Amino acid sequence: MKSRLSHLHYDEMTKPQQLVLEDILKGPRKNLDGPFLAWIHSPELANHAQKLGAFCRYHTQLPLLLSELAILTTASLWKSQAEWQIHEPIALEAGLSPSVIEAIRLEQVPEFENEAQSLVYQLTKTLYETKRVNQGLYDQALAQFGESALVELVGILGYYALVAMTLNVFAVDRETGQPLPFIEP
Repeated sequence: MKSRLSHLHYDEMTKPQQLVLEDILKGPRKNLDGPFLAWIHSPELANHAQKLGAFCRYHTQLPLLLSELAILTTASLWKSQAEWQIHEPIALEAGLSPSVIEAIRLEQVPEFENEAQSLVYQLTKTLYETKRVNQGLYDQALAQFGESALVELVGILGYYALVAMTLNVFAVDRETGQPLPFIEP
């Protein structure tokens, strides 16, 4: 991966950077892919963000398919190339329909298999576009997921918006050789 930021070599890192890097490499990610390539430049931010990210990605009450749906919708709305490239295969493996994934990428309303998927998508789009969630949609999401999982869903959205902004500002590129999922603005 490459970015606009200077490349850090382990032996040139500060002790806090080395400690955060070691912590990230020991965790479930095992690499500096995505925003960590940037965040390692601020080890305190990296430390807190990677812990929040580990929870949001691996430990919420939401099934992986719904988390990945929220992440891909976030990536699409932010036109975050690397975020999409990292999470599209995870979403497919989790069972999200290829037609749903493609519709999200193209900013079309997907045809969902069930109400839970539709609610995650609606809540995500509504929150990002209007900065609010109306009472009717809130009540539906609350009935579907419960308060705790709904709070976690909003946490996923906030965390992955931070990821998307980081990837976009610092031009993090996975250098896959594949076409980018979104046209660069």
